[in-house]
Amino acid sequence: MNTVITGASDGIGASAALQLARMGHRLVLVGRTASKLAAVADQVAEVAGDRPATLTADFTSFDDVRRLAGQLLERSESIDVLVNNAGVMSTERQRTADGHELMIQVNHLSPFLLTNLLLDRIRESSGRVVTTCSRAAKTGRLDPADLSRERRRWSGWLQYGDSKQANALFTVALAERGIPATCVHPGVIRTGFAPGTFFMKLVLHVPGVGEPVEAGAARLVHLAAHQDGVDHPGRYFAGNAPVEAPRQMSDPTLAADLWTASLAATGLPAS
Repeated sequence: MNTVITGASDGIGASAALQLARMGHRLVLVGRTASKLAAVADQVAEVAGDRPATLTADFTSFDDVRRLAGQLLERSESIDVLVNNAGVMSTERQRTADGHELMIQVNHLSPFLLTNLLLDRIRESSGRVVTTCSRAAKTGRLDPADLSRERRRWSGWLQYGDSKQANALFTVALAERGIPATCVHPGVIRTGFAPGTFFMKLVLHVPGVGEPVEAGAARLVHLAAHQDGVDHPGRYFAGNAPVEAPRQMSDPTLAADLWTASLAATGLPAS
């Protein structure tokens, strides 16, 4: 299995890479920092014998995502699994050079762009797409006409919820297009994600609140390697099983509206 993992330089992405390598997947690791990727690649080589390819990309830049897609298409004759795991949470409002709020671009628009640029190769490979979502998607109140919350109240957690809702709706839209796509809540995991927030301080320091990174990675790996990742297109998973998602995460009409808005935001042609 030829598997591409974004956000692979640390956290659940790095752990998932190790687990998939032990299963025999041939990996391409994608992350923002070359030195961190190299360290993960060294660990993968120790457990699998072969050192995986590594590619850097900054998801705050659509140009960088397009460059990444070109590199992946050049080096990968098949893409059996695309794991969209890159993500960010920020309590400060930030705007990318492309003009979008940071979280909606990194967590949704850039993965949307990358997936679409690779979509023909994934189809040719009868491949699947797995996206790291979150139960925070249930708090999302996404407006396809206002993805960056320019006209609505903004807070870090509100925008994060919108971006994770977008992950779930993107999964629905991919399934509507015949792609075996799933998304997963990895759990409340002890990582460096959302540093400095009160919530993550609780997760890191209060016993029993968070789970180890390997647990979250295993849920991602389940969908990347198990038949469930093919048999339940468009579904949201938690605890290695599909669960009922609220309407704002599963509405095909809202998913279609988000798809159209995302095409316009990323400069892709209408489809």
